[in-house]
Amino acid sequence: MQTATLPRPELIQMAENLAREKNIDKEDVLNAMEQGISKAGRSKYGPEYDIRTFIDRKTGEIKMARYIEVVDEALDEFKQISLADAHKKDPTLKVGDFIIDPLPPMDLGRISAGVAKQVIMQKVREAERMHQYKEMIDKKGEIANGTIKRIEAGNYIVDLGRCEALLHRGELIPREVYRVGDRIRALILDVRSEMKGPQVFLSRSHPDFVKKLFTAEVPEIYDGVIEIKAVARDPGSRAKVAVYSKDNTIDARGACIGLRGVRVQAIVAELQGEKIDVINWSPDPATFIVNALAPSEVLKIVIDEEAGNVEVVIPEDQLSLAIGRRGQNIRLVSQLTGWHIDMMNEAQESEHRQAMTKEKVELFMQALDVDEMMAHLLIQEGFTSVEDIAYIALDELTEIEGFDEDLAMELQNRAKAYLIAHQDSLTKKLEELKVAEDLRSFEGLSLEQLVKLAEKNVKTLDDLADLAGDELIEILGNDLTEEQANTLIMKAREHWFDDTEKTAE
Repeated sequence: MQTATLPRPELIQMAENLAREKNIDKEDVLNAMEQGISKAGRSKYGPEYDIRTFIDRKTGEIKMARYIEVVDEALDEFKQISLADAHKKDPTLKVGDFIIDPLPPMDLGRISAGVAKQVIMQKVREAERMHQYKEMIDKKGEIANGTIKRIEAGNYIVDLGRCEALLHRGELIPREVYRVGDRIRALILDVRSEMKGPQVFLSRSHPDFVKKLFTAEVPEIYDGVIEIKAVARDPGSRAKVAVYSKDNTIDARGACIGLRGVRVQAIVAELQGEKIDVINWSPDPATFIVNALAPSEVLKIVIDEEAGNVEVVIPEDQLSLAIGRRGQNIRLVSQLTGWHIDMMNEAQESEHRQAMTKEKVELFMQALDVDEMMAHLLIQEGFTSVEDIAYIALDELTEIEGFDEDLAMELQNRAKAYLIAHQDSLTKKLEELKVAEDLRSFEGLSLEQLVKLAEKNVKTLDDLADLAGDELIEILGNDLTEEQANTLIMKAREHWFDDTEKTAE
């Protein structure tokens, strides 16, 4: 049965006004209206029916109809019809089609109109929240300007105009205090979608806040000519920024500092006087570390890429300057470069070097059954471990003056025999200490490290997962960086999350 409906241009106008007022898409408003009218229709004809509404986007004409799905066997008499019964009405129908019964124009009475309005406003609010979320998620990692609206338990609620944001007191620069009504700039750290709208979290202490301030202040960074490679920060005290110029004619450090320091001083003022060191980045780790330690003079630098450690020798009179107050400078340099740095003066370096040489000489003498002179010769040729000798190409040993093929082969055989015996000894030690199989099969730890852990009563994977990063470093020694320690612990905890997911399933 066809039903006569009338144009309703006022609906289209209403949708346009509401969309403009809420700053959302007109289509979202019309969809909300359709759902609201459909709900009002179900309140009149029965909630068990599948009633749908369509509003003509040009004329505002409202069409309402009941939809009945064609299925093999009808289980819901109100919303479904069997294929056999459907064929009585139309032989061309197939499973998945719908029989559409138009409904007469409905006079939206007071109750029905109230239901429709409630649904429409609810859907409009949902569309508004989703629009706000999409708008804010696109701004994640950018700087936002806002006004302090209120203070709750030391945390600041910031009005960003379109929505509110939370600036936790832990994300403030130390000793910062704001009052209601104060203007504030902060980094949009995170955006989460929640029922009451997008939850925006701000930060002024995050390293990326410094990065974005430089991007706003230095045109060359904004244009992509200069790149900020790394930022290390002790909020409120000092920050180090590593910069690199893609154009050889532009001095990256000079551009960031500005004429008479005007650019960097503007950032320092925003950060409440936080001192900023701008450093030239280099792809060469040694050069980068030397740049980061300036103005301290570096006499010698030794990089152990496998362990991630760097030994730096500084003149005695500059050592305290390089380390900084309470170790701040060397800590920031380590964060900036990504290397664990051991700093020492010349005398300490000499003692350290002698101790390391003595340790290696004794190891070679014991493992290879050679005299002290030959052990020193191997060290001078660059061999630092028994593994180096056991698995190096034979011709590299025969190139050493005084070494023939027979001697080289004998040294390699002794080295391999020592490693096998040493491994057997460590395996036996692990069995005596009753180390669990899950820890023994854990990737990333050597047998020596497993023994050290077991001797400190860390004998299962759960025992390792329970440790903190500094505790693991304390047990295994300085051959492990903080980053490596934390990575190992997080890897050891993976089975906890796997077990939780299985339980949830």
